[in-house]
Amino acid sequence: VAPPKRGKRCGAQHRLSLESSKNKCRFNEVTVYLVERKMGSSRRSFLTSLARSKGFRVEYALSDEVTHVVAEDNQAGALWAWLRGSGLRDVSRLQVLDISWFTDSMREGRPVTVETSHLTECSPPTADANVSQYACLRRTTTENHNKIFTDVLEELAENSEFNESKGPCLAFRRAASVLKSLPSAVHCLGAIQGLPCLGEHTKAVMEEILIFGRSFKVEEVQSDERYQALKLFTSVFGVGPKTAEKWYRRGLRSLKEILAEPNIQLNRMQRAGFLYYRDISKAVSKTEAKALRSIIEETAHWIAPDSILALTGGFRRGKEYGHDVDFLLTMPEMGKEEGLLLRVIDRLRDQGILLYCEHQGSTVDMSKLPSRRFEAMDHFEKCFLILRLEEGQMERDEGLQKDPGESRGWRAVRVDLVAPPVDRYAFALLGWTGSRQFERDLRRFARKERGMCLDNHALYDKTKKLFLPATSEEDIFAHLGLEYVEPWQRNA
Repeated sequence: VAPPKRGKRCGAQHRLSLESSKNKCRFNEVTVYLVERKMGSSRRSFLTSLARSKGFRVEYALSDEVTHVVAEDNQAGALWAWLRGSGLRDVSRLQVLDISWFTDSMREGRPVTVETSHLTECSPPTADANVSQYACLRRTTTENHNKIFTDVLEELAENSEFNESKGPCLAFRRAASVLKSLPSAVHCLGAIQGLPCLGEHTKAVMEEILIFGRSFKVEEVQSDERYQALKLFTSVFGVGPKTAEKWYRRGLRSLKEILAEPNIQLNRMQRAGFLYYRDISKAVSKTEAKALRSIIEETAHWIAPDSILALTGGFRRGKEYGHDVDFLLTMPEMGKEEGLLLRVIDRLRDQGILLYCEHQGSTVDMSKLPSRRFEAMDHFEKCFLILRLEEGQMERDEGLQKDPGESRGWRAVRVDLVAPPVDRYAFALLGWTGSRQFERDLRRFARKERGMCLDNHALYDKTKKLFLPATSEEDIFAHLGLEYVEPWQRNA
C-alpha cells in the first residue's frame, strides 16, 4: 500500500484547511486517516469533506496524531506491512479499520465503538464468490437481511418501468434479488466485492444508504409528481402503466379526478377496480388466503370430487401477505378439466360471493410454444375474480382501530383461478408459484446454459428438438440439471 503522493493537496492551502477543520473539531480524541489506495482520490476527498462537516478531524498525511486508519478493500497483511514501514513511533496503538466503521460513524454523527466487524482482519461473511448470477441457483427465503437496500432498489426499478427503461429496471431487480439471498446484512461495500449483478449505479445507491441511512435518489423519485400519479393509478385493478401515463398526460392527478372526468370511458375491469378499490388495495393475509382456498376447494369438490386445487403465488412461497390470491385447478384425467372452471364460477355466483369475473378461454397451441417472452401471459383457461370474504374469515388485528367503513362485515379480495390440463400442470405450478425474478432467471438459465426453452406450458430441448415431459416440478429441475429448490426458497 503506497502512501499518497504529496502535491498541491498537501501544500499551504491544504494546511490552512486542516487548521480550520481542527478548530471546528467536535471529537478531539479521534483523528482519522483515509487510505487512498482502492478508495481513489475523488472519493477520498468527498469522504474527507463529509467527515469534517460532521466535526471529525481527518488528516491527509499519515502522522503520529492519527488514531484511526480507515481503508476500503485493502488486504490486512499488506496494510499493516505498510504502516510498520511508515516511520510512525508506535503503530500498535492505531485502530486499523474497514470502511464500515467510517460509514457507521457518519450515519450516527459520532465515532462509533469499534466492533469486531469493523476490523480489517475480518472477512465479511457475505462476500461469497459462489453466489450465482441466476436466482434459480440461489436459495432465498422470506427472511431478507438487506431490506434497507432492496426496498430502495425495487422502488427505483418501478420508476424505471414507468419510464419504459427496461435495462435499468431489470438491473435494479437483479441486484435486489442477489441482496435478498445473502445470509447476513451488508455493512460495507467491501462485503459485496465479487457478487454478481451489482453494478456501479447499485453500489452508489448502497453507499449513499450506508453513509446517510437513506437514499436521496429514491426520495427524489418519491417526490416526483409523475411517479406519484402513475403509482396511484396502477394500484387500481385493471389499470396498467400505459393507461396511467395517458391519464397523467391529460392532467389528472387523483382517483377522484379520473372518476369525475366525463371523457374517460372505464372498461369493466377498471370499473370493478374503482368500485372495490379500498378493499383490494389492502394486503391479503395468509389467514384470508386459507379461507379462500377452503371456499374454492369445497366448491370444486362439490362439482368434481377428484378435482385438484393448489394455492400458488407468494402464499405458496411462505409469505404472510400478498396483494391477491392465485390458484391452479385441474383434473387427474386429461380433458376432464374442460368446463370445470365455468361451473365453479357459476357455483360461486349462486353462493352470492362472486362480485366480479372475467373469464378467458384456453388458447394453448403447442406449435407456438414455449414462448421466449417472459411477459407473455400464459394461454391456459383462467378467470380473474373479485370474491366476497365474510367477517369471520377476515384477518383481525386487535391492535388497530376498526375503520368505520368496514361495518358492513365483509371485504372484497382479488383471486385468480387458472385451469391447465393435467399434462401441463407441473409447468403451470412452477410458473405461477414465482417469484417473478426466480422464474425469469430459471428461463434464462434454461436458454443460455442448457439450450432449452421453458415457460408455463412446456420445456423444449432445442438440441434434441422435442418437448420434455414432467409430472412434477422436480422433473423439470431434473431436466435442467438443477437441484430442486423448495417453494419457500424461491423468494427472489
